[in-house]
Amino acid sequence: MATAPVKKAAHDLIDQLPDDITWDDLAYKIEVRASIERGLADAEAGHTISQEDIEKLFGVT
Repeated sequence: MATAPVKKAAHDLIDQLPDDITWDDLAYKIEVRASIERGLADAEAGHTISQEDIEKLFGVT
């Protein structure tokens, strides 16, 4: 999955936010976006665990 260049994505994100956003809110939004992109990259690379394996790991029957 190709992602937009970070600078453009950051500008797009900021443009969507309300004018009264705090620095903490902005930092949170950026971290959420980064976390989602890391997760998507992991999934695309096949770094996933099946539901069945998770259930076995936690002893769910």
